[in-house]
Amino acid sequence: MSGSWNDFNDAKQNTNIIPKGTLAKVRLTIRPGGFDDPAQGWTGGYAARGTTGSVYLSGEFTVLEGPYARRKIFTLIGLYSPKGPDWANMGRSLIRGMLNSARGISDKDSSAQAQAARRISSFADLDGLEFVAKVDIGTDTNGDEKNEVRAAVTPDHKEYAAIMGAAGIVPPTQPPAFTAQSSMPQPGVRPSWAQ
Repeated sequence: MSGSWNDFNDAKQNTNIIPKGTLAKVRLTIRPGGFDDPAQGWTGGYAARGTTGSVYLSGEFTVLEGPYARRKIFTLIGLYSPKGPDWANMGRSLIRGMLNSARGISDKDSSAQAQAARRISSFADLDGLEFVAKVDIGTDTNGDEKNEVRAAVTPDHKEYAAIMGAAGIVPPTQPPAFTAQSSMPQPGVRPSWAQ
């Protein structure tokens, strides 16, 4: 008999897990770790240092829309590991993806504009970033399943626009094309200063 008061074999485990591969629009909040290393450009107290000497950003990704709205996913973004470059490279790759996603840039785009959009002046530029994340499943320190964000979805993905929403894409700052026209005198209309 299933669901009886003394038989827990059919009890569902951790129903809070968002299915692996789910695409969701998220906002990154960096939980300050208070570790600065100005030589590396790590300032503002954003980075954290672990007991092993590794340095990371403690990311809190809040799902903004859809069936998992308001759910939070906690993922560390690697900056440095004493064990070698892999963790930092994974972190750099994730940040590149997040910037591409947030700023609406194809990963293949190597134009000057795209390159500028992938640069940040400090970690503060990442705090509050909204992008499309691909939800993954990892394990926590107890070996239990937990959601993680290991990759961002860029405009190359067919579902990107629908998830990000056309208004959600923030292009790199550039003056709108129409402003040049509006200051030009219209033919046959005397500019106000000439009246």
